[in-house]
Amino acid sequence: MVNALDQVGPGRDGRSVAAEDDHAVGPDGGGPTGEFALIGTTASGKSALALAIARIHPDIELVSVDSMQVYRGMDIGTAKPSPAELAAVRHHLIDVADPDEEYTVARFVDEVAAVRVAVAARGHRCLFVGGTGLYLRAVVDRLDVPGQFPEVRARLDADPDTAALHHRLAELDPDAAARMEPTNRRRVVRALEVTEGSGRPFSSFGPGLTAYPPSNVRLLGIRLPRPVVDARIEARYRAQLAAGFVDEIRTLTARPGGLSRTAAQALGYKELLAHVTGDVPLDAAIDDAVTRTRRFARRQERWFRRDPRITWFEPPADDPDPQAILPDLLAALDR
Repeated sequence: MVNALDQVGPGRDGRSVAAEDDHAVGPDGGGPTGEFALIGTTASGKSALALAIARIHPDIELVSVDSMQVYRGMDIGTAKPSPAELAAVRHHLIDVADPDEEYTVARFVDEVAAVRVAVAARGHRCLFVGGTGLYLRAVVDRLDVPGQFPEVRARLDADPDTAALHHRLAELDPDAAARMEPTNRRRVVRALEVTEGSGRPFSSFGPGLTAYPPSNVRLLGIRLPRPVVDARIEARYRAQLAAGFVDEIRTLTARPGGLSRTAAQALGYKELLAHVTGDVPLDAAIDDAVTRTRRFARRQERWFRRDPRITWFEPPADDPDPQAILPDLLAALDR
């Protein structure tokens, strides 16, 4: 399968746009009445671009696809839209969970389904915006996400023999077992958890994340040079510190429920928690956050690069500002 990033050619006004392929437009043609997703690594400017698009197209409503912006009170470090921006454009799936909750992709799937119905009832379009890869796949491919089965999981976790667990999986669901390495404990345990807990083979929930079927969500990607993304990541952390990020951490840790295991792993929050509740100097915590976030951006880049349905937009080399591609994005939405 040819990767869209390998099909980059000259676009309008010197910009680079990935070549279209049959996967880029879904059954509805991806035209003005379809849904869109704006994709990019963290700090790629996608949120500002989405806001600009929605201001120009009042029929567009923004749907956050960010696993951490769901949490109330986690505002500065997740780069949430400001109160003024939230008031100017209708946003969804922001501030829907308390920070001591374990928010899951299964819950996200349920909530995004309700959002889609409401937006369609208003005769509007969804523009999905975010960088949480699994959540995006759930939106784009309407994944059938299996639930969680804590009692089954606890029993499986207590068995240290991963090879034996894989053998059991091969007996119950040979298709799922064939998709994974027998030594990949995380995947083996999850597949067994779902198979035993749901009574359905894990493989029956879909072909997995290596398949890229046609979708009625048109995927528009923002691609910036790595040095630009790296610089934007560091600059954003400095701005967040000036905006009171450390105080936000202190407020969250003072809550009776504190932070859930998931919320406490959020980029920047994990590192600043080590500063606020431990003995890590602030400068060292920020350096750790910048390094970890840059690594995360690399992983996002690799994740998105595998999807041949994405049409990529890149600003010209002499103007790496993401806003430079706004005209091309607007044209794509109107096609």
